[in-house]
Amino acid sequence: MSTPANIPLKLEAVMLGVSDVDRTKAFYEGLGWRLDADFDLDDHTRIVQFTPPQSPASIHFGTNVQTRMTPGSQESLVLVVDDIEAAVAELRERGADVTDVWHGRGFGAEGHEPGRDPDGSSYGSFAAFEDPDGNRYMLQEIKQRIPGREW
Repeated sequence: MSTPANIPLKLEAVMLGVSDVDRTKAFYEGLGWRLDADFDLDDHTRIVQFTPPQSPASIHFGTNVQTRMTPGSQESLVLVVDDIEAAVAELRERGADVTDVWHGRGFGAEGHEPGRDPDGSSYGSFAAFEDPDGNRYMLQEIKQRIPGREW
């Protein structure tokens, strides 16, 4: 078994491939995510950054900033929530097309049972939504982390 790394490596941002920067910006603004940046780097390059509420990591997208990423190619970016039903309700109110809550397997299309985890256990309840290009987010309810999953 290897020893834990000592140098902090904090995930800061994830790039998204999008086809229409302004449409995508409007979507994330509608969700109420914090707009951190929207500026031109030069005549051909624009970068936009949003941060989900209380998240330490952000998303980036723009014009001429992702060279190999096709629009909508990010799958299952996981957003942790304390209350999955409240999160689904708020996202729907803000215009996101969120799936119904399920439990069982989070990733993949199989092993989904309707509704919250019957035991209310952490890591057991899920929902999902996509941005206008199909970049997919998965909500996962975590009320208490598994021991050893905190720094």
